[in-house]
Amino acid sequence: MSSPDPQVRAARNHTDRPSTDHSPSATVRRADGTTAVRGPVVAVTGAAAGVGAMLTERLAAAEEIKQVIAIDERRGECAAAQWHILDVRDPAIADKLRGADVVVHLALDLDLETDPAARTAYNVRGTQTVLTAAAAAGVHRVVLCTSAMVYGALPDNELPLSEDAELRATAEATGVGDLLEIERLARRASRAHPGLNVTVVRPAVLVGGTDTALTRYFESPRLLVVAGSRPAWQFCHVEDLCAALEYAVLEKVDGELAVGCDGWLEQEEVEELTGIRRMELPSAVALGAAARLHRIGLTPSPAGDLAYTMYPWVVSGSRLHDAGWRPRWTNEEVLAELLEEVSGRHTVAGRRLGRKDATAAGAAGATVALLGAAAVVRRARKARRR
Repeated sequence: MSSPDPQVRAARNHTDRPSTDHSPSATVRRADGTTAVRGPVVAVTGAAAGVGAMLTERLAAAEEIKQVIAIDERRGECAAAQWHILDVRDPAIADKLRGADVVVHLALDLDLETDPAARTAYNVRGTQTVLTAAAAAGVHRVVLCTSAMVYGALPDNELPLSEDAELRATAEATGVGDLLEIERLARRASRAHPGLNVTVVRPAVLVGGTDTALTRYFESPRLLVVAGSRPAWQFCHVEDLCAALEYAVLEKVDGELAVGCDGWLEQEEVEELTGIRRMELPSAVALGAAARLHRIGLTPSPAGDLAYTMYPWVVSGSRLHDAGWRPRWTNEEVLAELLEEVSGRHTVAGRRLGRKDATAAGAAGATVALLGAAAVVRRARKARRR
């Protein structure tokens, strides 16, 4: 999943079209003289960076894939793919999708720093355009990627949740409103275009070159724990996500798919593994402080993000498991990689600090900022004056 680049948004690719042989499979000869059958032509949006770039490389190297069409606002590094440079909201994308059997739509902007209105306009309009264009181009399958966050983080959630669990999230957390709308678009597309199969993949906390409110949680000097909450942590490495997406591309599984490491970690296990001590706050203080800090622009994370660190939203991944997919990473291994990635970064109340800011703040200042309690600070000042 990638963010749009405004500097190249108007660019268009004038390279040659893919081969006119659009049969679902083709026989190719391996270097050792044996033959192999390659299957679908796959188009990947958001192919220049992040998960899209990783998936493009993976599919281009797969013997089961006939050809990869890569679509983004800039050219990526995969030389084996056929590149088209355009904004996914451009209706001209329908022409670029002709001949594709499957489209994997990963051109989403989930950047914490993006203006929320602009982010929604890009994500929703882009998905809408891709689904309509895919149907018009004769594509028979579209794979969308949202998040297990759409299930919502609630105190009465089952551990783990099945794929068929009700989507009870609200639009209060970063980007979740967009993801819920994308889920609705997926359901509508299947009804509006009977020949179009739409598969939705929902990863747990995604780790591997990602930057989200949940990965920033582990950049803080203390792990904020809301009193009375019941956190349960489940991660998903991007390599496992790409493997799950490939399963969907090859039609080994379809429908709504949840993907993540097997099982989950309790908060106490997370603290032991990370070596980061907790800071426990009453719910009213934590939620109120987060709301105030976001409202005055001091943090990119709305108060709704806190729910995903308070209550479980662990998924079973049973459909992928039944199809033979297994995660290669454990929760413990992914958490260790995440700690390596965030090493040296300093985040307070969801806002990443520069080195000078972090040094100036110090541990005590960071703790006060993490509390985010403008009210707490004011009360402390008043007490000192007395």
